[in-house]
Amino acid sequence: MSSFTVFVTAPRLAAPGAHLLAQEGARVLYLSRPDDSQEVESILAAQPVDAVISRTVALSSRAILSCPTLKVISKHGVGVSNIDVEAANARRIPVYVTPGANAQSVAEMTLGLMFAAARRIAWMDAELHAGRWSRAQDGVELFGKTLGLVGFGQIGQRVARVAHALGMRVVAFDPQLVGQASPVEGVVLADSLDALLPVAQVLSLHVPLNRHTRAMLGAAQIARLPRGAIVINTARGEVIDEPAMVAALQDGWLGAAGLDTMAVEPLPAGSALASLPNVVLTPHVGGSTPAALGAMAQGAARNVLGWLQGRPVDPSSCINPQVLALH
Repeated sequence: MSSFTVFVTAPRLAAPGAHLLAQEGARVLYLSRPDDSQEVESILAAQPVDAVISRTVALSSRAILSCPTLKVISKHGVGVSNIDVEAANARRIPVYVTPGANAQSVAEMTLGLMFAAARRIAWMDAELHAGRWSRAQDGVELFGKTLGLVGFGQIGQRVARVAHALGMRVVAFDPQLVGQASPVEGVVLADSLDALLPVAQVLSLHVPLNRHTRAMLGAAQIARLPRGAIVINTARGEVIDEPAMVAALQDGWLGAAGLDTMAVEPLPAGSALASLPNVVLTPHVGGSTPAALGAMAQGAARNVLGWLQGRPVDPSSCINPQVLALH
């Protein structure tokens, strides 16, 4: 049995991960308040933490550097924009992710937002709940439309297969796949984002947030989309220039948007996005089904336990593999 201390930067961890840690005898610490970055820093400065399982709250440089016993970090998911990876590099701490664990859930949310935005389902639902028999008769039929996917990993590939079954044409751009054959039969791979945009009547984003993708969909890129295009974002809010998108939704250049992520979360009171009838919003829950949360929790627990116990951890799940050679 281990004597490791694992800190989960959330008030709880789904049962598959919690049970795995308990079976190995790990001492587990949790946040008492959701998304409290100050509490994260306090715990790491005061406790002999061996591993962090990182949820959504920031894991800052100060937090990482303040904990001399910290040996490994695993993200509960795949997006590491909330983790100061450079600080982890300085400490030679590997940072792992759980690729694919929430892919099905996010793909299904993407499709749900696509249907809801295209047919104005949320608006009609709100109208009927308010006692008004209002019909949106300007809905978009997706059959025959071109779906553009930016990022073509496990989530995008799942979305593409369903879109094909609907009779949509699918074009994808992923810089990792330029010059290669498409991993999904029938999907056309574009050589660049600029080449993809003019044909994307529905555009869905599936990219991590980094210096290359921040605000990648700005006013100039939105202007290259066909008039009336629908934008779906289940990636990170910051990959879109939000004011530019709002302006395009207001003037009709964009027909609709379905957003599970926003630039500022929780969505601030008075946000322009919440006032637009052609926008469907969900509170960053694409990967938050019980099945996905369980798979991510279990994957993150396996990552940290494997490293701490000297067992092999898949190096492809490490986002800073250069530190692995230093151990």
